[in-house]
Amino acid sequence: MTSKLKSILAGWALLMVGTLSAQKVTTHIDTTRHKIGAQFNLTLTATADTMAKVVFPHGRAFGPLEVIRNYKTDTIRKGGNYDLVRKYGLTQFDSGKFTIPPLKVTINGKAYFSDSVRLEVGGVKVDTLQQKMYDIKPIIEAPSDWSRWLWILVALALLVVLGGVGVGVYYLIKKRQKTKLGQAVYKSPIEKATALLQQLDKKALWQKGEVKDYYSELTDIARTYIEEEINVPAMESTTSEVIESLRREARRKNMKLTPETLETLEKVLRQADLVKFAKSKPIDFEIEDDKKRIEKTILQIHKAVPIAVIEEGESELSKMMREKALKKKKQRRILIGVGASVGVLMLSLIVLLFIKGPEFIKDKVLGHPTRELWEGEWVSSEYGNPPVYLQTPRILKRIDLTKTMPKDGMATLREMQTFAYGSVLDEFSIVVSTRKEKQAVTFDADKVLENTVAYLQSAGKAQNIVVKKEAFSTKAGIDGTHGFGTFDHVNPLTGKKSKLYYEVFLFTQEGGLQQVFVQYAEGDEYGKKIFERIMKSIELKVLPKS
Repeated sequence: MTSKLKSILAGWALLMVGTLSAQKVTTHIDTTRHKIGAQFNLTLTATADTMAKVVFPHGRAFGPLEVIRNYKTDTIRKGGNYDLVRKYGLTQFDSGKFTIPPLKVTINGKAYFSDSVRLEVGGVKVDTLQQKMYDIKPIIEAPSDWSRWLWILVALALLVVLGGVGVGVYYLIKKRQKTKLGQAVYKSPIEKATALLQQLDKKALWQKGEVKDYYSELTDIARTYIEEEINVPAMESTTSEVIESLRREARRKNMKLTPETLETLEKVLRQADLVKFAKSKPIDFEIEDDKKRIEKTILQIHKAVPIAVIEEGESELSKMMREKALKKKKQRRILIGVGASVGVLMLSLIVLLFIKGPEFIKDKVLGHPTRELWEGEWVSSEYGNPPVYLQTPRILKRIDLTKTMPKDGMATLREMQTFAYGSVLDEFSIVVSTRKEKQAVTFDADKVLENTVAYLQSAGKAQNIVVKKEAFSTKAGIDGTHGFGTFDHVNPLTGKKSKLYYEVFLFTQEGGLQQVFVQYAEGDEYGKKIFERIMKSIELKVLPKS
């Protein structure tokens, strides 16, 4: 073998050794001891050349430890090689000692294995002698979003109404101010008509194409003048009625109005009617001529009015119009007063709503029937035989339910007494019932609860009843059954549908049955408080065994 060939083979051997030595896997763990559920951080590092293909292990568990996190591979360059780093998050939910087995890492199809790692998972110490134990807290219902939005909408509606009332009051006040201003500026009907005609010219309505608006204002000026000067109801009359009334008043008051004057006025008024209702469009010179005719007519009527007519001012029409104006003025004052009162009331409700909240408005302002029961004077009493002792917000009244019982149920009954506040058709009611049989009978609590549910369906018109039960004991240690649940209630008068809770306590002692029943509406905080107080106060007498 030549020396050159030996050198080549030696070079290949050195290269292979270098490649093999460059390919390796190292293992690292951040800690070997942790508490239950804590995360161990395992790191695998594979060293290989730049052209190598590396495959790290993957899976949901590495031996007894669960893989909860699988991080991305990091690459670190070291000369002609790479360090490929893969990190895993592991955990264990049992205490004890565990081992992470060797994990397979493939580099260019060849398997390499990581080092096994021993771990210790410690438990949490619980000292029941030193640490105080607490009861399970009751479920707290989160406030429903729709009720909060409902009150916001109510507040916005009140603001809108209040704003409308304010705008109405402002409009009436401004209108009244304008009326007073107009009376102060225009000292006579002719002066008012002349000023309004000048203002109409400045608007240039017909030049802008607003011919209909122009004729409406032009004829309104003429009608208003006739009404104020002659006391003829021109604003509310047709063209023919205006002309006829003006002709009649001219004869009665001896006014020197020529037929040509009345014909000119009638011609302009009828032209305005055609423009407003028949969409007629006069040409420009006709519009100007109509304006001149109105000015001339108003001037001729002014000259024809006798001075005595102005001074007299005592015609029936004048008196009627004056009384009408006074009546409108009084109505405006009443309207402003009522609007202001309503506005103050609504503003107060809105302030209370945002400061105190919707519950305060519902309880204190609108009234809440069960709140009055809860805050009233409670009564402690015994009901039935054998007696049931409990506290109630009102004395329960005796009612007779034996008439509604089937005949087969009456055959064995010795005595039955029932006392109630409200009825099963109401959203809140309390019922206490006791019964004794002619012979000793052992009642089945489940059967009695079924009968109670059937009574809710038939007498109370209940729908979609949910039934649950649990054991119950009074303070004296008398065992019974607590049945509870919900049902859909429909008000027989309004048809309003609501959800109610019902609570029934059954005690089946030898020879007798004792029941306490309470129902209240969903979301009724006071109804729930009343039930809880009644429940805590229930006490019984033990029946003697027969």
